[in-house]
Amino acid sequence: MPNKIVNFTDLDVWKEGHKLVIDVYKITNGFPKSEIFGLTDQMRRCSVSITSNIAEGFSRYSYKEKLQFFRISAGSITELQNQLIIARDVGFIKNSEFQSLYQQTVVVLKILNGLIKNTKSKFQIPNSRFKLP
Repeated sequence: MPNKIVNFTDLDVWKEGHKLVIDVYKITNGFPKSEIFGLTDQMRRCSVSITSNIAEGFSRYSYKEKLQFFRISAGSITELQNQLIIARDVGFIKNSEFQSLYQQTVVVLKILNGLIKNTKSKFQIPNSRFKLP
């Protein structure tokens, strides 16, 4: 019998996202001090946004609101992927570090897309002419 989900921290997507946040904080510690208000700050805020929006979406009662926050989280993942590419290309992280972190974003996004699909299916009314985008 699967574990019951009673808190946002029980969600696999949040757990994987939290690992990603921790790793982003660790890797950005090595960025140049001149980037503290630049790429360092952007990557940290962006990664925190992933799990924060999952948590906020979890607490919402309507499926429409849940979807809104889960989709914002997906956008933050894509934003972080872009920032990782930049960090690699300007030499702030090694390619091996990039590959590892980027793969983590792919995993989190796949799990999140499953949650979005599941949430969307609960919101859809069978045989309805109204469909979610």
